[in-house]
Amino acid sequence: MRIEICAVGRLRAGPEKILLDDYTSRAETAGRSIGITALHMKEVEEKRRLEPAVLRESEAGLLRAAITRGALLIALDERGKMDTSEAFASRLGRWRDDGQPAVAFVIGGANGLAPALRDEAAHLLAFGPMTWPHMLVRVMLAEQIYRAVTILSGHPYHRA
Repeated sequence: MRIEICAVGRLRAGPEKILLDDYTSRAETAGRSIGITALHMKEVEEKRRLEPAVLRESEAGLLRAAITRGALLIALDERGKMDTSEAFASRLGRWRDDGQPAVAFVIGGANGLAPALRDEAAHLLAFGPMTWPHMLVRVMLAEQIYRAVTILSGHPYHRA
C-alpha cells in the first residue's frame, strides 16, 4: 500500500522540512517489511489571490488532481475523529489488509479544506480541537504514520 500526504503550500528548507524528510524516510524503510511500499509528499499551491471560499475550492481541485486514482481519501480536519496512536495504526493496518492500494491524506491550506472535498473523504482525522499550522501538521502526520508502521511491525519506537 502506498501512502500519500497531499497538502496545500510548499514546505521550505528549515526544521519542519528536516523532520518531515526524516519521518518519511523512516516510515518508508520500516514500512517495506509490512506491505507499506511508499510514503510520498505531494504539494500543491494556488498562487492567485482569491476570496477564502473560492480559494478553498481552487485548492480542492488541485488536491484532487494530486491524489493517485483509486486512493482512499482521508481528510485532516478539526471536526474529525481523534484516534490514539494504536487506533490509528490499527486503522492503517486494516486498510492495508483490505487490499487498499493507496491512501491519500489531504491537508488544506490556511483557510482549511473545501466542504465538498471534506465530504468526499472516507474518514476525517483530527489532531485535536486546536488549530495547528498546516506546515506543522505534515510533520505530525508523518510522525504518526511512522509510529503506526512501528506499532504494526512490533518495533519498540512506540512505548505504550
